[in-house]
Amino acid sequence: MVNAQPGRLRSAHWGGFMADYSADIKKYTSNVNQKAVDAIVKYCGIALKGADSRLVSMTDPAEVKRVVDGFCFKKLGLDAKTADAAVRAAGEKMKADHTKSRVTVYYLVAEATKTMGKLTG
Repeated sequence: MVNAQPGRLRSAHWGGFMADYSADIKKYTSNVNQKAVDAIVKYCGIALKGADSRLVSMTDPAEVKRVVDGFCFKKLGLDAKTADAAVRAAGEKMKADHTKSRVTVYYLVAEATKTMGKLTG
């Protein structure tokens, strides 16, 4: 995988774009910070290659806990209560979407907790 354009993950193997993260985020928020999107994509790294790991299952408590303990605590520095509430709020916002993109969930969490600056440095 190589990053061909900001916010888009390009597959060198298929020669096409696999995901347009910014477009997905725009379904849930009007202003998209491209620098933050790129930082999240970089943070997720290889996890975005797998079909299953690209998505967040909000019905799986272990998955929600991984998001809280991993991204929210380690990257954003959130306490467990704030992180859990933000992840659940992102899930609620995206409830109509059965394929919840990890990048979009992470972005919505950072936006809701006003920690976007920790991504954009």
